[in-house]
Amino acid sequence: MRFSIHRRKFRDLSEQEILALAISSEEDDARIYRGYAQQLRQDYPDSAAIFDGMAAEEDDHRRQLLALHKQRFGDHVPLIRREHVAGYHARRPVWLLENLGVERIRTEAAAMERAAEAFYLKAANQTADADTRQLLGDLAAAEAGHADHAETLENRLLGPDQRSDEERTARRQFVLTWVQPGLAGLMDGSVSTLAPIFATAFATQDTWTTFLVGLAASVGAGISMGFTEAASDDGELSGRGSPFKRGVASGVMTTVGGLGHALPYLIPDFWTATLIAFAVVFLELWAIAWIQKKYMETPLLRAALQVVLGGALVFAAGVLIGSG
Repeated sequence: MRFSIHRRKFRDLSEQEILALAISSEEDDARIYRGYAQQLRQDYPDSAAIFDGMAAEEDDHRRQLLALHKQRFGDHVPLIRREHVAGYHARRPVWLLENLGVERIRTEAAAMERAAEAFYLKAANQTADADTRQLLGDLAAAEAGHADHAETLENRLLGPDQRSDEERTARRQFVLTWVQPGLAGLMDGSVSTLAPIFATAFATQDTWTTFLVGLAASVGAGISMGFTEAASDDGELSGRGSPFKRGVASGVMTTVGGLGHALPYLIPDFWTATLIAFAVVFLELWAIAWIQKKYMETPLLRAALQVVLGGALVFAAGVLIGSG
């Protein structure tokens, strides 16, 4: 059985209901901005201060709306919210942005202000009372100016040093959540599957069998690494971020690392497939060394010795075992 929620059309709202909707919307926006501030306070205290300031402005708008409502309609404010009005702009819950970066939250806030401006312009056009029309028009202008106000707050609160600190924090979080587990997965998938794939290749010289072994080893290793990474650390104390994200990064990159030199064996000719697989292995190992240098600040020579030399030894062991 399907149930539907009846929503009012905006054009059918009375002036009292429009004011009530504006009051509840300002309450919601202030609450959302405080949620953003709370979420950012530990790692981005200066950006948190920006959202504290924006929440304070929303509180001021709500007080102005309440004063006008009391003057025109009395103390009782009808209960009407965004979800009661068809086509009214929705707000994304704060918890949906918990794992997103500070720039995404700022973008979301800018979208909120544009939607609020559009609402007040439409509401003002639907209002006949001069005082109500003036206040709604003023609030539309205020919402339009919030982006400028936020920029002013950013320029005042986020100087070069603060921006640099926030950028370093964001980069560190990206490395901990995505790069580090993904790199570990890529290394494991690329290196650990070398021996079984090339041992099978040289033992059977059957490309399809080699591909199936490589596929099974890659997918199995990816599942294992993904679950291991997700279960090893919930990220609460280490600050490494969402275990789900880390598990996905590790599992996917493990599978990719193994499939890279398994896929060439879809080519029927054994030596053609093997030569291409050799080239893929070479590129994989140097890519891992480059990622270590770029994100983990490991000197390229040391990274090359760790990864390329280790991978070459595993590769050689697989070829020797398969040839024997």
